[in-house]
Amino acid sequence: MPRSAQYVRMGLGACLLLVIGLTIGIYWERSGTERETVEQARLVDSPPASSDDTPPTDAIPETAERAEPSVLVQALPIAPFVEKAIDWLAQSQHESGGWGAGSHTKQQIRDPSIVKTDPATTAFSAMALVRAGHTTTTGEYREVVRRATEYLLRIVEKAPADGGKITDIVGTQPQAKMGPLVDTSMTAQFLARILPTLADSNPLHPRVDAALEKCIDKIQGSQLADGSWGKSGGWAPVLQSSLGTTALELAQAIGKNVDMDRLTHAREYQKGNFDADSGEVRTGSSAGVALYAFAGSQRAGAAEASAAKIMIDDAKVKGDLPASAEVSEENLMTLGMHAGGARRLTAAFNSNERQIARLNDDKLLAGFGNNGGEEYLSYLMTSESLVIAGGEEWTKWNEKMHVRLEKIQNNDGSWAGHHCITSPVFCTAAVVQCLTADRDAVLLAGLARSECHPEDDSDVAGKDN
Repeated sequence: MPRSAQYVRMGLGACLLLVIGLTIGIYWERSGTERETVEQARLVDSPPASSDDTPPTDAIPETAERAEPSVLVQALPIAPFVEKAIDWLAQSQHESGGWGAGSHTKQQIRDPSIVKTDPATTAFSAMALVRAGHTTTTGEYREVVRRATEYLLRIVEKAPADGGKITDIVGTQPQAKMGPLVDTSMTAQFLARILPTLADSNPLHPRVDAALEKCIDKIQGSQLADGSWGKSGGWAPVLQSSLGTTALELAQAIGKNVDMDRLTHAREYQKGNFDADSGEVRTGSSAGVALYAFAGSQRAGAAEASAAKIMIDDAKVKGDLPASAEVSEENLMTLGMHAGGARRLTAAFNSNERQIARLNDDKLLAGFGNNGGEEYLSYLMTSESLVIAGGEEWTKWNEKMHVRLEKIQNNDGSWAGHHCITSPVFCTAAVVQCLTADRDAVLLAGLARSECHPEDDSDVAGKDN
């Protein structure tokens, strides 16, 4: 059966309607082997963890467990060509536990075994394995993830408390192309993903917890007044700012004390790179490449856009709004949201609708003109945005990405860039996460539900008058 037909068939049952209201938890029904939660899917074909390492039953934070969009994306089986890429990535790890993207000045060196390791690429690679179902205690590559975790902990623990950086390594491909703070943001993202999988009794738990706190402080302390993380120091610093936004978002989702004003400000900066009325993408911080700013804007607004729809759909189910009600400031204010929050969520929803309509724009998706790590990262951000939103748009995009990316996979299972970030390790990690974003549906959907606060009266400029 052709792959497209296979995914269309699987996609027919990919999303089930959920009952939303006061009930706590996510429930959905499947028959036979299809009945499994997204987190249970992570444990398929994995040996049982020892009793001391069994993750707590509340490993998924309450905000994620309670967070269901109108339609939750169902995790599909990982395609064989993606499994091959995961194996290649695991085999490319250094003995130290790290991975490297290589030097910006020596982009022609692509052998993962001879490049110097760096925290950003290590965290990014480890996130790909975690998303595919491997943790420090479960999955075929649990030892790979454990070594990566310890590598990153050593880096963060010896880093000075002040400043935004966690490493004195300079000149890596991710740093040169996105900015000098990418190591901190990517490491924070990984730590936020791995912490909920660790039992309190696991010796790694307190170390990961402390390291994440340290990274959060560095990220928040280095944010600029405009909400970004630098307009210089990288070829396309808009991507560094997007990574910082996502790092704070994930930390907040697992219950960390994140300054919500800073997170809101970061989102507003990213969202500001796309004008919903004109469809114009502002490329001043994206090296003139619309794709990077577009994907970052879409990712930054995804949780708020989905939250707006969730609140309206909830109200329809409960009879608080008519069945014909649409997302609008007026309707959100009717539900008790103050003007500032209603305006922000409605704007995010409108932008998201316009952005989804542009996903068939091949000129936009071409990015720089050929694929580099930045293109693959942008595809990943869009994949996450659509998983947060749920619905059939994810199914269409996921099918498109599987077809598009399988065609250009290297024979060994990896992907490589043709410009800027050429590292096969970085590119492969991005593609794996792009094509397995549905495996994180519970966590990503949780980002949307956490934004459903009718009492929110915040505005990026302060309290609404």
